[in-house]
This record gives sequence, C-alpha cells and structure tokens, in this order.
Amino acid sequence: MVRMDIELGLDTFGDVTRGPDGTPLSDAATIRNVVEQATLADEVGLSFFGIGEHHRREFAVSSPEIVLAAIASVTERIRLGTAVTVLSSDDPVRVYERFATLDAVSRGRAEAILGRGSFIESFPLFGYDLRDYEALFEEKLDLFVRLMTESPVTWTGTMRAPLDDADVFPKTERGLTAWVGVGGSPESVVRTARHGLGLMLAIIGGSPVRFRPLVDLYHRSLTSFGHGSAPVGVHSPGHIAETDEEAWDALFPEMQAMHEKIGRERGWAGGYNRLTFQNEVGPQGSVYAGSPERVARKIADTVRTLGLTRFDLKFANGGLEHDRLMRSIELYGTRVAPRVRELLAEDAGAA
Repeated sequence: MVRMDIELGLDTFGDVTRGPDGTPLSDAATIRNVVEQATLADEVGLSFFGIGEHHRREFAVSSPEIVLAAIASVTERIRLGTAVTVLSSDDPVRVYERFATLDAVSRGRAEAILGRGSFIESFPLFGYDLRDYEALFEEKLDLFVRLMTESPVTWTGTMRAPLDDADVFPKTERGLTAWVGVGGSPESVVRTARHGLGLMLAIIGGSPVRFRPLVDLYHRSLTSFGHGSAPVGVHSPGHIAETDEEAWDALFPEMQAMHEKIGRERGWAGGYNRLTFQNEVGPQGSVYAGSPERVARKIADTVRTLGLTRFDLKFANGGLEHDRLMRSIELYGTRVAPRVRELLAEDAGAA
C-alpha cells in the first residue's frame, strides 16, 4: 500500500562528536548540541525526534527522558521519544512515570519506544543477569502495557515485586503512545502484535526487503490477536549533504570506525571497507546517505516495500561534527521530506 501520510523522523544516540579542532566534545556539550538539533528538526517540520539510551563511552545520553524534557521546552510540534528505552534493565513503573511526565510537559507529544537494547552494559550496571535477557523483557513489557490502561494494576511476576491494586501517577490527558523496537526476530514481532503496540524495525545492515515477511507476520498477528491496525516504522542510519560524494566521504570513516570497534568487542569476522559501505548506501542497502534526491528516492522505495507509517533516520553517527549534523537535518526537513511525499503522491496518482 502506498502511504502519502508517511511520517519522517530523526534518531540519535547522542554520539560524542568532534569539535572544530578535531578533538571530542565533552558529554555535556554533546547533550546541549542534541537539544539544538531537535530544535532545528521541529523548525523544519519533521514528525519525530528520538534519543537512544546507552551506558558507554561513545554515547553521551544515558537518561533520554531528561534530555527530551529539555527539548519539549523549546519545541512546539515535533513528537518526542526514545530510540530505544532499555526496558529490560529498568523498572516498568518508573519508565511509565517518566514518560507520563514527559507527556505532560510536552503537551501530549511523548512516545515510548521500548526494547531489549543491542548493547549489554546496562544489565551488569543495574544488577541484572544476562541469562534472564528474554524473560526480563517479556515480563516487563507485559507490566508496562497493563500500566498503559492508567487503571489500578494487580500483577505478579518473577523479576520485580508484585503490585496489588497499585495506581501510578501522573495520569496522561490522552493516553501514552508506545512502540517496540525489533531487530529481526519473528518472536519479537509476534510479541509486539500480541500487545497491540507499534512495530519499529531497526534495519542497520542488508536489504530492507528482507523485512517484508516480518511486516506481513506482524499484520497477520495483529488480526489473530484481535487488534486493529497499528503503525510500522523503520530506524536506519544515514547522512545527507549537497552531493553524494560529500555525504559518503563524511560518513564512511565514522561507520568504519564504529563497526570495527563493535566488531572487536563482539568477535565479528571480517572488516568494514569502502566496498561494504558502497553496498549499504546503494539501492539494496540500509544506509540512507547521499544527496537529498538520492536519500528521498531510497526512503520512498523502503516505504513502498514495507508499507511504512514512519521512517526515522539515525542522523548522528560517530564523531560527525555538529555543523554537519545540523546541515543534514536541514536538508532532511526542507528537501528530502517534501520529495518523499511527492514521490509517494505520484505513486498514488498512478495507482
């Protein structure tokens, strides 16, 4: 199905960026820059700004909701959320309270995107056993969904203390929007559908078309569980500049450095070379980098292929400087977003 109403958003992990002299900025300066980036995203009319939760040196943001609250005070329309909240190593009651508070200060613009997290630092940091990785998320997501009813909850599990007719505050004015971030597991897709939550696919390598069976599974599962339609989104990395070459030359060394660092930690075979990168920025890859026209066409193709409701570009990657990121955001909002909608409208007119 062609969607002309596609929402286009941005995600960042608060990557620690370089200053003008090439040295890394402080965490504090990086966080202040994130607020500026979100403010610009609002000004150019983008739909969503998401901040990921991490607990490691490369990323400055460990408490996204606090940064999002600061952003809420200087923006008017853009919706604000996480990308993702690591629910497995947090407490669902506290997570719900934080998002309900964010929803209040943002006047109803908060969205929780919940996940297990692709990094594991938060588990030992907060005293959780990685052997409980699956059970922690399953149980805590169940409790979070019950809290979304905003009625007193009685609940018993194995990973936290039981609740007996517990009421949680503050109450929201219109309810809270929640998604689940999924990396490619069919079990995770079915779990998301069972709870009737939005599905956010993290596509960070390979062809997006590989995820079409998961989208189909999600829609079938929603029906089988008795839910109506629910949104499907994609989160993927990229960078926009005036020309393809400018964007690629800026992004490649950052992605190579990140991939090789994480690869050493996780024991990945092989390296990340220019050929790998060019495949990813090509038509069948999952990196959305280049000129506004190239990126717009690639996003439109992904929207068509997967029937998306939203596409979120992870615009901050490695040490890319604040000025580059601001220009990328400006181009995304003023040139890419209108062009994506134009391309999808052409499809609808030809249908």
